[in-house]
Amino acid sequence: METQRRDRLALAAVVFTVLFAQVLLYPGVPQLVASLGGSGPLDAGTWFLAAEFAGFVLFAGVWGALSDAAGGRRRFIAIGAVGGGVAYAVLAALPAVPFAAVLAVRFVEGAFTIGAFSLAIATLMDLGGGNGRNMGAAGIAIGLGTGLGAPLGGQLYGLGPRVPLAVAAVLMFVVGVAALRLRDPERAAGGARPGPLDALRTVRERPALGVPFAFGFADRFTAGFFALVGVAYFQSEFGLGPAETGLLLGAFFLPFALLQYPLGALSDRVGRVGPVAAGSFAYGVVIVGVSFAPTPALAAVVMALVGAFGALCAPATLALVNDLADAEGRGTATGGFNVVGSLGFLAGVVGGGLLADRLGYATAFLVAGGAEIALALVLLPALLRIDVERVATFAGED
Repeated sequence: METQRRDRLALAAVVFTVLFAQVLLYPGVPQLVASLGGSGPLDAGTWFLAAEFAGFVLFAGVWGALSDAAGGRRRFIAIGAVGGGVAYAVLAALPAVPFAAVLAVRFVEGAFTIGAFSLAIATLMDLGGGNGRNMGAAGIAIGLGTGLGAPLGGQLYGLGPRVPLAVAAVLMFVVGVAALRLRDPERAAGGARPGPLDALRTVRERPALGVPFAFGFADRFTAGFFALVGVAYFQSEFGLGPAETGLLLGAFFLPFALLQYPLGALSDRVGRVGPVAAGSFAYGVVIVGVSFAPTPALAAVVMALVGAFGALCAPATLALVNDLADAEGRGTATGGFNVVGSLGFLAGVVGGGLLADRLGYATAFLVAGGAEIALALVLLPALLRIDVERVATFAGED
């Protein structure tokens, strides 16, 4: 039991560190891409963020297949972390080169980083001691990594536009070395993320899963939207620097992280339909409201509401996936949900950047929030038709 707790903590630390390093970059993406030779905070920022997530989507399944074939994940977590650290370091030290070369390195960084992240989650799924505890540890690590990364990253940008890259490199190297001390559970197969086609096959076999998958895509779309368009908007509209932008992003990420557990538990008591439908509708409304905030202080209040309503619908949506999936297929269904979410983030970065660049920030916020509102309304009948047994998503039992 003590070994399982130690393993759970170590794997959660890997998940936390990978996401913390990733989010460190978000508050100053316009300044970072300018230092790397990119032009235009939206154009260059779009492709900089999209290149990493393209690596995520394309290589998540590859790492899972490799670790399954080898019968263990520990060394692949280490390789992914060290490879990501090398790519971060290369970006931090890169001289003047064509921006296409920067994007190539960024893609490589994403391809390696997803190995450490995805396989750490998969190994948590392999652990005994209760899947609820294991996924709860993953959820806390994800929330804290994203919640703390943005405000601290904003402060690091005050030291230079590439300092967050250097810090991310160091963190990933530390994770890589520490991962070599991890223990491979006896059962190391079956927890890796599937590829996009596997996710589609999962929905075909169980069509009701399309409902939470659609909400997951939309929720992550808005996350990608804020990572690029939100940052550019705050800096152009209010004249903020990366440090202040990081605090505004933190106003979203922190309540989103801290409220996940209690609001996930709420959905166990009252069911999934209310939190998913009402949370998504309110989430869309406050996203639109961000563009109407006249001052940074009011924008921070609205961003905190965005985080709170996001925390209402996000854990209930994931719980619905587990409710609907067959017991032996929950790992695949959850992995498919995460792949669809990564595609949503990628679409939010690219689509949000194009919308803001061509139609302006107000229209971009209206589309991002309006899509969430429309989805909640359109899929409400489907949600009401889903009759599933309530399960303790974050409880201690399997």
